[in-house]
Amino acid sequence: MEKSDQTIVVPHDFTQIGDYALEHALVISPIMENDIVLVHIVKSKDDIPLAEKRCEAIVEETFKKHFLKPRYVVREGSIFKDIGEIANEVNANLVIMGTHGRKGIQKLTGSWALKVIVNSTVPFIIVQSPPEKRKFEKIVFPIDFRSENKEKIQWVNYLSKYYKTKFYIFKQNYKDKLFQTKIRNNLLFTRKFLDSKNIDYEIHTAPGNKKFWQETIDFAKKVDADMILVMTTKDISIADYALGADEQHIIANKEKIPIMCVNPDPSLRRSGGFSAMGG
Repeated sequence: MEKSDQTIVVPHDFTQIGDYALEHALVISPIMENDIVLVHIVKSKDDIPLAEKRCEAIVEETFKKHFLKPRYVVREGSIFKDIGEIANEVNANLVIMGTHGRKGIQKLTGSWALKVIVNSTVPFIIVQSPPEKRKFEKIVFPIDFRSENKEKIQWVNYLSKYYKTKFYIFKQNYKDKLFQTKIRNNLLFTRKFLDSKNIDYEIHTAPGNKKFWQETIDFAKKVDADMILVMTTKDISIADYALGADEQHIIANKEKIPIMCVNPDPSLRRSGGFSAMGG
């Protein structure tokens, strides 16, 4: 999030979903003063010339409509590894990626998107439809018992610098006293930070009748949220992909609410503590 990091990466698979991701980037980039870099990954070097022509066509069409000319990168490789690597190479501070949902062109696309996200140090915004608004006015901020929740705070601060956002803190409802204590500590940490920055927020408690990811989506729909801010699971496993980590359910939510996914920072875990970063 340094000032030199002024790039939004948009993976584009030449489908309408890729166009939606680009549309979101075009809304966000003028506000955050970002450049846009389109990324397309091919399986073979033989596919590169055609992919470059298609990227050039998208770039020219974008310039005609929006007077903004994205750059593009076409590379042979794997979407799971190379999108994150390219994001680092171009000093991206955000990746905006479309997903086809859990039932779409690809099988288990929610899990595919999650594999891409966890292989990157850059946060992702995942979209399934074109932007309805030009601002993130309402963002749901779910809080559970995990200590990594505190790392989302820096992105609350980051987003609030550009948008007059109201954050809806949605805390998990647990009967276990140990989990209750952890959730309470996370909530206290969050409240102190938001108060110190004069950021508008409300606090709500999940009913506790369904899985927390489902209640989070239901709540976001109820308040007409523009985005949900989530932290990915630390050290996610093959079993999580196969069985369905909570994040992939949220990523591919049927309400098509944009999701911002942040990966836990290994350096913070090594140091044994967290701080409310972002100035």
